[in-house]
Amino acid sequence: MFLGVDGGGSKTAFVLLDDSGRILAEAVTRSCYYFTEGIELVERVLADGVGQVCRSAGVEAADIRQAFFGLPGYGEASDDVETLDALPRNVLGHDRYSCGNDMVCGWAGSLGGIDGINVISGTGSMTYGERDGLGYRVGGWGELFGDEGSAYWIATRGLNAFTRMSDGRLPRGPLYDAIKSRVGVHSDLDLIHVVVDRWQGQRSAIADLSKTVVEAESQGDAVAAGILTEACAELATIVETTRVELGFGEGEPVPVSYSGGMFNAEFIRRGFEDALVARSPYYDLRPPLFSPVAGAALYAAKKAGSPLSEKALAVLRSR
Repeated sequence: MFLGVDGGGSKTAFVLLDDSGRILAEAVTRSCYYFTEGIELVERVLADGVGQVCRSAGVEAADIRQAFFGLPGYGEASDDVETLDALPRNVLGHDRYSCGNDMVCGWAGSLGGIDGINVISGTGSMTYGERDGLGYRVGGWGELFGDEGSAYWIATRGLNAFTRMSDGRLPRGPLYDAIKSRVGVHSDLDLIHVVVDRWQGQRSAIADLSKTVVEAESQGDAVAAGILTEACAELATIVETTRVELGFGEGEPVPVSYSGGMFNAEFIRRGFEDALVARSPYYDLRPPLFSPVAGAALYAAKKAGSPLSEKALAVLRSR
């Protein structure tokens, strides 16, 4: 059995997979993004999720051959890496695991572990790719001064557009009413109270407003469409940078896939493909084969020296 854990900005997903490709148990818990609540949060979240999948499958943590924990923010605070690497031992009771950034889960799941690039647009954004054993990351600098093309980035631009529409600096389109309805305010200035005081700038709550920007675009809001188009261009840019840094040559086919909630929006999927093709006709954009959490389990199997067979992968794909 292989355990995959995919941590994100809004939730943490767990899956227990056997070597025949069968999913034995799944669970979803709160986010283990610890920078606002402290590193102790990670162990509590992991203990909750591992406990859930083990109880559901009727197994003990000791029965898990290998686990991979994809943790948000891993590697972004060097002083924390040693602590993060040690935490799963307290949960599993053994050392048959490894930790890494959650970007690895998206890459392993979307492309099935082959050379290529995965772009993530969830609460945050980044790319991760591998070629000939070399891995490279671009983006993922956080919501304060990075994460271009992410849900948070889209949401904050939507909020900024709302303020401009409220003031009269922009014509009021569907985005104006959509944000007022979603946030639940009657007076425009109450938006400050809700986002800053009530939500206290909570990352996941703000990022969720990206859905409102997508909704407004579907209602014909030109400003919302511009925000989403710019997001797609930003995502294509970080893919292009990753391609160059990995050493893919001009004219060499580059498998690309995607993960993260923003790609649930058709506008983002189409817009990203258009932006990518405009960069190079040699990008081979593929729908993700597996979810990031399944990718974490596949990566665990690979780390154990027992990658799943093609037959097992077919079983997993058929689920």
